Amino acid sequence: MEEQRRPLPGSERSTPPGTRVGPANLNEQGTVSIYLHANNATSQKRVEDYVRANGLSVDTTDSVRRVIVASGALAQLQAAFGVELAQYEADGKRFNGRQGALLLPESLHADVLAVLGLDTRPQAKPHIRIAAQAAVSYTSPQVAALYAFPTGVNGAGQTIAIIELGGGFSQSDFTTYFSQLGIAAPTVTIVPVDGATNSPGTDTNADAEVMLDVEVAGGVAPGAKLVMYIAPNTDQGFIDAVSSAVNDAANKPGIISISWGGPESTWTGQATTAFNQVLENAANAGITVCVASGDSGSSDGVSDGSQHVDFPASSPYVLGCGGTSLQSSGTTISSETVWNSNGGASGGGISNVFAVPTWQSKITLPVSTNGGKTGRGVPDVAADADPSTGYSVLVDGTTQVIGGTSAAAPLWAGLTALLNQSLGKNVGFLNPQLYALSTDPLRDIVTGNNGSYSAAPGWDACTGWGSPNGVSLLAALRGG
Repeated sequence: MEEQRRPLPGSERSTPPGTRVGPANLNEQGTVSIYLHANNATSQKRVEDYVRANGLSVDTTDSVRRVIVASGALAQLQAAFGVELAQYEADGKRFNGRQGALLLPESLHADVLAVLGLDTRPQAKPHIRIAAQAAVSYTSPQVAALYAFPTGVNGAGQTIAIIELGGGFSQSDFTTYFSQLGIAAPTVTIVPVDGATNSPGTDTNADAEVMLDVEVAGGVAPGAKLVMYIAPNTDQGFIDAVSSAVNDAANKPGIISISWGGPESTWTGQATTAFNQVLENAANAGITVCVASGDSGSSDGVSDGSQHVDFPASSPYVLGCGGTSLQSSGTTISSETVWNSNGGASGGGISNVFAVPTWQSKITLPVSTNGGKTGRGVPDVAADADPSTGYSVLVDGTTQVIGGTSAAAPLWAGLTALLNQSLGKNVGFLNPQLYALSTDPLRDIVTGNNGSYSAAPGWDACTGWGSPNGVSLLAALRGG
């Protein structure tokens, strides 16, 4: 007798955004990534047997990543996981969506952590804001100089992984940009994930994200190798891209920069858990993961009257990067406040998903405005993100001024490359070290707010510990 199937915890999906176009094309081929709870040969075999028994093929089994990739017709995938797929359209893009939970035999619940790829709705947004008219703009080396980044090092010997979920990288723009800076352009390697391709010119907003990331990180650490992992903008693609970077034995990145994300409330429990498992693996492997905290202030753009933080910036295994507005006078900073202008603001607040991490337990976190809950405080650090004081970058042949916490993440990634080279070792998971320092080596931001939270001396839910003071941070890490 066939074993009864039950809902897989955390797999529930809400109604997809946009308009239902019609049923899915059940003859279309699909691929799922099945993440496992543990690296266990018995679990792998049970899941592989179930996949094959349902007419699907096992494409790969990766014990290190704890993932089994399976494929087949959508009709077979529907039957195997107890869902009904339909086509939807939102923002001009079509995708397959589902509602409710996945159904799996009870005996597999202890093995399967998440099944990703059935629902292909866009999962994340790039955290950029393009300036209509910038009051001032900087190149990334100028920002690095204002923030006193270590000199005499250029990131040589370091590899920065950059995660992208759309758009494309233009080598000609990149070469031209660095020629204008008078700096030799770093090497950029493209790693496609889940069938995605490098496609500059197909999505101008995503192109802006891609070029901002590489031009900021590369401008700060031109001696570093940049490896770009391009994946589809789905929960499957996002998680697979980061997992690929963490476990890339060929390129071995020591730093990962992520400028994409979405409110915690838009992620399924299974996707959040699987992603957080990947990020924990990164921390255990000594990889620094820098993540943009979002550009929509304390609500994170959700209009339900509650406050939200962005994921994966809210993961307890990443360095969440908030945003400031940076004013300079010559080669010095004249003022710096929380970014909250031009319709955007630094993301930050208290997580509704993750408990207070041990390394954050000794500071006074604000109570959440959502009923006084406690949780992981976001962000940890900050940097210039206001589009009015944005970064001059070259995108699709045109110079643009771009802000957003998408700029803060690659800036911190570039700084980390300089710190690693200066120290002769990787700083790795930076948060426990940063929060354990007896004095704050960063530029404390004490003015401004992001909506429900205000800046204050010390850590705050707008800019964390503050913006970089590279030389002071290096000295503190050396002392530590």
